[in-house]
Amino acid sequence: MSERVHRSVMNIKVGMLFYVLSLFLAFFSRKIFLDCLGAEFIGLTGMLMNIMSFLSVAELGIGTSIVYFLYKPLQEENHDKINEVMSMLAFLYRCIGLVILGGGLIVSIFFPWWFNNLGTGLPLVYFAFYSFLASSVAGYLFNYKQLLVGAHQKQYLVNAYFQTIGIVQSLVQILLAYYYRNLWLWVVVGLIFTIIGIIVFNYRIKQLYPWLNINLKEGKANLKTYPEVLKKTRQIFVQKIKDFILYKSDEILVGAFVSVIKVAFYGNYTMIVNKFLYLVNILSDGLSAGVGNLMAEGNKKNIMKVYWEMTAARFFILGMIIFSLLLFLQPFIGCWLGHQYQMEEIIVYLLIINLFVRLQPAAVYIFLGASGLYSDVWANWAELLINITVTLLLAPFYGIIGILLGKIISFSLISFLWKPYYLFTQGFHKSVWEYWRGMIPYYILFTLLSLITLWLKYTVIDSHSDTVLSLALYGLAIYIPLLGVYFILLFQFTTGMKYFVARKPAIYEKIQCLSLFNKI
Repeated sequence: MSERVHRSVMNIKVGMLFYVLSLFLAFFSRKIFLDCLGAEFIGLTGMLMNIMSFLSVAELGIGTSIVYFLYKPLQEENHDKINEVMSMLAFLYRCIGLVILGGGLIVSIFFPWWFNNLGTGLPLVYFAFYSFLASSVAGYLFNYKQLLVGAHQKQYLVNAYFQTIGIVQSLVQILLAYYYRNLWLWVVVGLIFTIIGIIVFNYRIKQLYPWLNINLKEGKANLKTYPEVLKKTRQIFVQKIKDFILYKSDEILVGAFVSVIKVAFYGNYTMIVNKFLYLVNILSDGLSAGVGNLMAEGNKKNIMKVYWEMTAARFFILGMIIFSLLLFLQPFIGCWLGHQYQMEEIIVYLLIINLFVRLQPAAVYIFLGASGLYSDVWANWAELLINITVTLLLAPFYGIIGILLGKIISFSLISFLWKPYYLFTQGFHKSVWEYWRGMIPYYILFTLLSLITLWLKYTVIDSHSDTVLSLALYGLAIYIPLLGVYFILLFQFTTGMKYFVARKPAIYEKIQCLSLFNKI
């Protein structure tokens, strides 16, 4: 096994371990927090965190653009060049932290108008927001080195440290919320663990990279040496704004067009959806640096082989996620929190569709990033404009449904049509028809299995979802065979899945006997 593959597998293994731990903890903690702290407070923290995400747009995509310049020196073990790039990153992130701090203070001036009707009171609103603000600024000032670790294909170290601290933090907050029901104490614990995480992680960085030498003055001067950093940053900036509007503004929009209480209701669903999103991102985080290394090698045949492998693996994972959400999401909310927390079926299905259109083109985006292709700024502007237009037209009348339709329509037009064309013509230097010929079997199989899943939900699951146990028993009896059929169909009808399974020859030979076609 090559070093690149070994590190990618390690990233995925560690990510999966912490995913499972955080998944169980998240469901347990959400129930405790809603019962002990109240839906209004949970909705408020969701809105405040969304505001922090908006302020983080000030990052401008600098981290993404600079990581691109780390792949080659890391491959060559050029420590001087790495120190140059990291010093530049440190200087820029210092500036970003100060900008976010100033922006946060300005935004907080408007809180008396935004949150004047909350039962929690404005002092708690300010205390919570300033705590979140301090944590965010501290992250930019001290935790920027995690980008080096990620570019070095050691994202598992970042996950191990920060996820462990996050799990301990959640356990402490659960205990304090259950016994004391103190909203202020919940916020303080989060700030304390942020400080602990910074200290522990930076100590480990010193051990891992003893040669790393950060010089802020040299970092400022290095901006002239790397003019492409600012060029790529300008290209990525619009994408960052677009990503925030499409992916991280839900709570703000729901609070503005519906209510703060509905933010908590909607947040119950998005928490589950985001856990699945995090699962998929484990693969992206684990593989992105490896793809960057692959592109640097320039083996065109191997690049295309890996691309279709990633596409096949992504569609199988999409099947795992989307089929389970179609079967379980709505009945699980009723069993877990109570039927009073369930939202309309149309909102649930739009959430699932939104997740699909967001995750499906991930392989395209990974290869675009690894190729440094960010110059299609117009596409980001178009996607942003479409989203804002549709949302403003529909959200005042249809609420959450209008918000979700804005995301689905805008993302589908650009990511399904333009981005593959851009990658294949500018990155791979191939016809886009090669992309569509390869993708048609995936879309057909996925649509077919999704329709079968919906039929099974309405005919079987809905009549056996009174308890979590009955839901699990009947659901798994349907879900596991369904997933097995989907995998076999992908193996039979797509070359990418054959490439992917062939990495394990013993497994490939066993599955091949079920295939209707010859070996690859």
